[in-house]
Amino acid sequence: MASRTDPSYGFVIDNRSCIGCHACTVACKTEHSDPVGINKTWVQYLEKGVHPRAERAFHVLRCNHCAEAPCVEICPTASLSVRKDAIVDFDPGRCIGCKACMQACPYDAIDIHPETGTATKCNYCSHRVDAGREPACAVVCPTGAIVTGDMADPESRISRLVAGEPTMVRKPEKGTRPKIHYIEGHVEALDPLASNRPVRTLWGQRKPDGTDEAGVTESEMVRGAPTRTYDIQQRHALSWGWKVSAYLWTKSIAAGALMVPALLWPFERRSLVDGAMDIAWPLAFLFMALTGVLLVADLKRPERFLWVLLRPQWSSWLVKGAYGITLYNGVIVLGWWRGESSATLLGSVLLISAGILGTFVAAYSGWLFGQAKGRDMWQSALSPLHLALQAIVAGTAALWMLSPELLGDLKGLLLIALILETPFVLLDVHGRHSTEAARLAAKSILKGRRGSIYWVGILGLGKLLPLLWIGLLDTSSTAAVIPAVLALLGIALWEHLWVEAPQRLPLA
Repeated sequence: MASRTDPSYGFVIDNRSCIGCHACTVACKTEHSDPVGINKTWVQYLEKGVHPRAERAFHVLRCNHCAEAPCVEICPTASLSVRKDAIVDFDPGRCIGCKACMQACPYDAIDIHPETGTATKCNYCSHRVDAGREPACAVVCPTGAIVTGDMADPESRISRLVAGEPTMVRKPEKGTRPKIHYIEGHVEALDPLASNRPVRTLWGQRKPDGTDEAGVTESEMVRGAPTRTYDIQQRHALSWGWKVSAYLWTKSIAAGALMVPALLWPFERRSLVDGAMDIAWPLAFLFMALTGVLLVADLKRPERFLWVLLRPQWSSWLVKGAYGITLYNGVIVLGWWRGESSATLLGSVLLISAGILGTFVAAYSGWLFGQAKGRDMWQSALSPLHLALQAIVAGTAALWMLSPELLGDLKGLLLIALILETPFVLLDVHGRHSTEAARLAAKSILKGRRGSIYWVGILGLGKLLPLLWIGLLDTSSTAAVIPAVLALLGIALWEHLWVEAPQRLPLA
């Protein structure tokens, strides 16, 4: 905790003076020797009104050096930290390239460096500050539109500007307490969803299919509304891709495989529980191994994957999840090695431990995605419960497929689990959403390619057909495994849409 005498550095961007010359962008890239594609500071052009009352405004965007920085909270290895002078700094020597900070930042201000594979962002030119100099962008600004200084000093110029001028910040509703203040800023520029994002811009074209990132066509854009005519287009679409959605699926099977016999254990169905355990131990081991492979493969610096355990930053759910996975793997190995019946004390302890740890392993991703403050659709408090129920569906379906002799006992559990889990999918898509970004992400699931996947693949084949098959049709034939296969397919498709759709919306 910084004392009252510690400085708190920030920016004021005076839009009355900014001329959109991009000198700040060039100076930043030169100061840090950044390659093409890395933009720690960039300028956006916004056009409002119609002739003769048209105007063009320029807005400098970058890291906001938040007082409550979500990127620092989610970083598993403390490569991001808040200095005593309130600068949010970055240490590439600790970064594993997990990209969690990119999802946590509501301002899309973090890049992955193509040469080092580590995150990179504006660090307020901390090396210059330590030498008593201003950041490079402020030095080169020809009109003095970028004002830097100590916001904790009431006598500093920046403090007087903030106190004496009406200013605004980006996305105050996120609670990050950003430290970039805009004088005469435009809501339509600072809120990425408040302006048109046309296909054709001043010097380029967004997408050849005539849609923006949320699937909005040119004809659906609001005519006469403020328009972004120059911007860095959708900087980091899908920084978490298919490996992340696949890891959620494999983890559901691995966790659910032992959650299911643990749930059945209190009913003293020893033959059923022991029969399920004989399959569950190796099944959980195999899918936890696949989960680990996917997690490591998704890192930009996979050789550093053990640093999550060896250099932990405990506010991150990546760290808590990694330790939970490690403990769960230990119980799986011990349980498979011992092969104890659930009737014995050791067998009961191992099974109950596996059930508890499996529930945590299934659910923790809900809290992890909740730390990704940039993606509003992931902020649901119900996500951990949904993932736990999803694991029961996946575990039951997987055991059903691998052990036909357990069919009669497991079909009822699969039926109940599907009935309980399906409403969570419906709520995520059709329920009331607290923010416009969450509503648009959910709306995009219902349109085009995603809409076909949702209605046909997830609800039709993945939910409704298995429910009807189990409830109404004969499940004693050789085709009895079909409902289980379809249930697993539905989960895989849902994870794909749930991970992808929110990332298609612009953050800046």
